[in-house]
Formats: sequence, structure tokens, C-alpha cells
Amino acid sequence: MSNHALTVPLNSIFDAFRVPLALFGGSGNYASALYLASVNANVLEKVEAEILDLVEASKKSPTFSQFTKDLSVPSETRVKAINEICSQAKFSDITKNFLVVLAENGRLRHVDTIAKRFAELSMAHKGEVKAIVTTVIPLPPQEEKELKETLQDIIGQGKKVKLEQKIDPSILGGLVVEFSQKVFDMSIKTRARQMERFLRDPVNFDSI
Repeated sequence: MSNHALTVPLNSIFDAFRVPLALFGGSGNYASALYLASVNANVLEKVEAEILDLVEASKKSPTFSQFTKDLSVPSETRVKAINEICSQAKFSDITKNFLVVLAENGRLRHVDTIAKRFAELSMAHKGEVKAIVTTVIPLPPQEEKELKETLQDIIGQGKKVKLEQKIDPSILGGLVVEFSQKVFDMSIKTRARQMERFLRDPVNFDSI
């Protein structure tokens, strides 16, 4: 090794390979490693799509889902199956190699959680902020557009709102918005509970 290599500041090396969010735990470590490899190879969006496709396919295939969770399956069998799946799906080398590592280490059963953490890193990389809106029925396009614009005004310039809709008939009506680690609960169900508590509280006539 030449002496010149030792003169490169270590902080410049780490700055080039920094994750946008600090994730903890096993799934966080795996997601961060995949993120760094994807960014370094300039294939972040492709890898994200491939990992999410695999997760969706797993949900639709009980056999494959059971396979990923069965630790009694020999490591060699898991690796061979993953290689075949990646070849058929024409996954990138980054995705294939990562899944092989999971298969070798018996971590395929955590791929769903890892994929979610990886998506968080990808969104942060692209300057996106996720907002989840829960309603009884899908929001009409115009209302969805207005809600997205309102949330965009809240976070300001420099970041982009990515809206995800969830359907939950149990809220009865209205909507619940989860946004920037805050929850705005404007559902009929919650309002009914608040009204119920109000009606149950004893009336203090001295204060009237």
C-alpha cells in the first residue's frame, strides 16, 4: 500500500457512504448494507422495486412464504432456490447477492421487515416524506390531491409528500392521517368516543 492512501481523510470516505437514516437492530443493519451497496452501484430504485416484488410474491405464495420461514431447510437448499428465483426474475446482482446472504444466514424470514426498512432509507434518499391516510372508502382524486397539497405546505420545500391510502371500515367515517411521526385522528369513531366520555363525566353545576 502506498503512503498516499493513508493521507485520505477517513471522514471523506464515510461521507460518501452515509445512510440518510440511522436504523438499529438486525433488520436495520441489513437494510443499511443493502442501501449502501445499491447507492454505490447506482441501482437504488431498481433494487427497491426488486425487493418489494419479492415480498409481494411471497405474500401471494404460501409455499414460498413457508420456505423462507422454515429454518430446518439446509442453507445450500435455500441458496440454490434463491439463485434460481433471482435468475428467473432477472434480478440485479446486488439484489441476488443480498438475498443469497440472507439465505445463508437464515434471515430470509425477515425479508419483509428488511424491505420496509430499506424503503425508509430509499424515501429519505429521495427526500420523500410518507403520509398514510386511512379512510372508509378510497379518497376521490380531487380530495387526495388537496390533502397532499396541504401536507406539502406543512413540510415546505425540499421534500416531497408520498401519500399512501389505507382502507379501514372500522373508523366509520372521516380520516386518520399519520404524518411525520404524528397522528391526526379525525375519524367518526374517535369523535364518538370523545363524545361518550364527555357524556359520562359528571356535570359540575357550580361551574355553570
